[in-house]
Amino acid sequence: MSRRWLSPLLAGALLVAACAEPPNKELGQAQGAIETARAAGADRYAADEFKAATDAFKQAGDAVNDRDYRLALNHAIESREHAQNAARDAAEARARIRGDLERTMAEVAALLAQANTKMAAAERSRVPRRALRQPQQALAQVNEDVQKAGAAMQSNDYMAAQPALNGVKDRIEAVIKSLDEMTTSQSTTRRR
Repeated sequence: MSRRWLSPLLAGALLVAACAEPPNKELGQAQGAIETARAAGADRYAADEFKAATDAFKQAGDAVNDRDYRLALNHAIESREHAQNAARDAAEARARIRGDLERTMAEVAALLAQANTKMAAAERSRVPRRALRQPQQALAQVNEDVQKAGAAMQSNDYMAAQPALNGVKDRIEAVIKSLDEMTTSQSTTRRR
């Protein structure tokens, strides 16, 4: 009968002994996971999950200061899990945004080629230079925005590339429409 009591007593003693010291190993793992998540861009691409990780880590530190090592252990494990999730979410978000940006850049390149062709046709049909000034300026601004987006993408800063491409396709399509109208009116005038 004494052996039946020995096993639960030993398990209880081990649990008390395990929680008698700060969970340094788990705190170190949590800190490492947070640093890995930050390096993966989780602070930008998975901000909510990253904040949950850093909040849980802070709570673990507060629990250590209060000598509540069991609570510190729970918060450290929670922090590590949130940080790992944040790193995974950040990688997925970066890949999704990069794919979206690459598709947008391809569409913009095709529209720019079309706009440049239309511009050349307008110049050949002798549309007045003064009438072409606004479309030329619009295309110059579009080219500048596309170059900014491309530079941001080259440096893997996809969050900065997105705003540079906002509305670019609409602006190019407006230029194409304007050029079409100019060349149509110019050819109608020449026929008379």
